Amino acid sequence: MPESLSADFVVIGSGIIGSLTAHRLLKQGASVVILEAGPRVTRGEIVGRFRNSPRKSDWMSPYPPSPWAPHPIYQPKDNGYLVQAGPYPYPAEYIRQVGGTTWHWAAQAWRVVPNDLRIKSLYGVGVDWPLTYEELDPFYQEAEEIMGVSGLPNTGSPRSKPFPMEPVAEIWAMRRIRERIAPGGYELVGNTTARNSRSYGGRPACCGNNSCQPICPIDAQYHGGIAAADAEAAGAKLIPNAVVYKIEHDSQGRIAAVHYYDPNKTSHRVTGKTFILAANGIESPKLLLISTSDKYPNGLANSSGMVGRHLMDHPSTSITFDADEELWLGRGPQSPSSINTMRDGAFRTEHSAYRLDFTNISRVLGATQALIDAGVYGIELEKRLRHSAAYEMSLKNVLEVLPHPENRITISTQKDAMGIPKPEAHYAIDDYTRRGAEVSSKDFARIAELMGGTNLRYSKEGSFANNQHITGTMSMGKDPKTSVVDSYGRTHDHENLFIASTGIMPTAATCNSTMTGLALALRTAEHILPTQKNGQAPNSPISKS
Repeated sequence: MPESLSADFVVIGSGIIGSLTAHRLLKQGASVVILEAGPRVTRGEIVGRFRNSPRKSDWMSPYPPSPWAPHPIYQPKDNGYLVQAGPYPYPAEYIRQVGGTTWHWAAQAWRVVPNDLRIKSLYGVGVDWPLTYEELDPFYQEAEEIMGVSGLPNTGSPRSKPFPMEPVAEIWAMRRIRERIAPGGYELVGNTTARNSRSYGGRPACCGNNSCQPICPIDAQYHGGIAAADAEAAGAKLIPNAVVYKIEHDSQGRIAAVHYYDPNKTSHRVTGKTFILAANGIESPKLLLISTSDKYPNGLANSSGMVGRHLMDHPSTSITFDADEELWLGRGPQSPSSINTMRDGAFRTEHSAYRLDFTNISRVLGATQALIDAGVYGIELEKRLRHSAAYEMSLKNVLEVLPHPENRITISTQKDAMGIPKPEAHYAIDDYTRRGAEVSSKDFARIAELMGGTNLRYSKEGSFANNQHITGTMSMGKDPKTSVVDSYGRTHDHENLFIASTGIMPTAATCNSTMTGLALALRTAEHILPTQKNGQAPNSPISKS
């Protein structure tokens, strides 16, 4: 039967950002309800699915979508959940379950560089952020301490305190690559990651399983499942299988309640004082856009018309080649090292910034399939397979994308099994980013030369892989006419609706978006509490009716 709940804070989404935001609010004695569309799944279940999957290279295979909470799947075929409107495909991957998408991620936890927040002022492109790097620094630090981030001291991003942990040990292959490419002026450094280099937070150090994606079997890297469990242990009421389909407002425009379906499509209502939308940059704008009313015919928080717009990610092109010495990639973390000297510079007036990321994944599966498809078998198969496993290496660029209003998430006329409209992606890659790819291809060629590379294989010309760093779609800014939220994540249109998501980032920079999205969310949580305490302390117990 329908159930009604009420709490001080209602958080929509139990991913790493939603769960850690909830945990931060709980420390001040507030009551918190977290609503998660997907099911509760254990690490053991995920590891079991991975071990039994015939598609080990498909990192989504251990995460089948629930009928009531679908998410995009592309292998063995597209399930059609994220509708593609073009002109360029945007095959975003994410997970709808308790803990969210960081169950499978490379755990890269970079900060932005300070100039990333001022690219309009400095380089005449994109937009400036409505806050400074110095304002974000303490929240970056808090996020790093929660997750257990390991890294080198000089990353190009100033910091007021050291990393909680020293870097994860450099693997032998990356040491050799670093030594070989240094004469060409390339500085290969260990990635900043939310991965334990020693025991931290009750979790063990990384032991090199090399399955960070789709799942770390020993929990050496932090993920949203840990955050969700900690939030529940601190007192949050987390409701899985709760598919929010409507946000309700009162006559004054304040948010009054959210409505969700359970798997049987029974509707439930949750009321609260303050609401935090903490789903990703696709599901959050979708929910705002479908929450229409006579007062808000274009959806909530959308007086500017900016909800869903400025969709960004980090496209990539790549090169694969055979080095002239044995490297035996596939031992240790999957994404261990990168070159970061092109993250910023005056060149950003002309083309995108980028990072160069080195892939540490076993070549055996891909090489085996390619050789069998080519009709190679017997002794020759073994010989060539051994060669690929020992000598083959890859690297990719991670390209900056500028915000464009035409790149957007809208609601489709197609509906899912619950009768809720599917999200629709409108996406293109502009010349600014394509020029960055062209420049980085020269780095590809030079690095291959330094490694004695042969059998060079570039990714298909004009084709870009996606990195699943969903950014934008609900951008923050000072002007309510051109943005959705202010610098604290408060929506311009609804005083008690906040957004905690990578979707509020105005620009994408070149680094994985999770760390910055989390720092922004922790800043939001710190801001919310004194605001709500004005007149009534947030200490009401969760009530049920």
